[in-house]
Amino acid sequence: MLARAIAKAPRSPQAWVLVTGVAYYQPSLTAEYDEDSPGGDFDFFSNLVTKWEAAARLPGDSTRQVVVRSGVVLGRGGGAIGHMLLPFRLGLGGPIGSGHQFFPWIHIRDLVGILAHALEASHVQGVLNGVAPASSTTNAEFARALGAALGRPAFIPLPSTVVQAVFGRERAIMLLEGQKVVPRRTLAAGYQYSFPELGAALKEVIG
Repeated sequence: MLARAIAKAPRSPQAWVLVTGVAYYQPSLTAEYDEDSPGGDFDFFSNLVTKWEAAARLPGDSTRQVVVRSGVVLGRGGGAIGHMLLPFRLGLGGPIGSGHQFFPWIHIRDLVGILAHALEASHVQGVLNGVAPASSTTNAEFARALGAALGRPAFIPLPSTVVQAVFGRERAIMLLEGQKVVPRRTLAAGYQYSFPELGAALKEVIG
């Protein structure tokens, strides 16, 4: 609806920024994805992102268009961290499934910063990966870092069968599988991260 309204507007906006997700890229324990990597056609979530981005695409070039594919957003007052804090504070946290899957994350301040940069910098267009530069973080490493930030152990794994039973097969995929996503174009576009490293990001979130 927004894309249609923009296309029909007598005066087009200068920029149109859309946020989707890194679910566009196929989960892998070995592959590395940047903004030019293929994807978008292998499961429910990747197809959802593809259709989402296609629905928002504007005809012509009168409006500068940017798509930010976000990773897991870390921030206070809810989101991914909100669901994790209680078990981790109780010393019951740990890796999900094998823990080997990549965990592409971004601090909420940096996601907002990328959106602002995309709106304000006239040279920015196309796809930007909204993830932190520390793209090699695995789920097990994230669990250890969150436990360390809270001063709690984090070694009790959550079996994949339990995750599937609680969240259902489709949603469980987002927790049990992951992608190594790098923000190559985001960095090349000149964005400077406030929280490029996981430890500092978690300390700010739970502080």
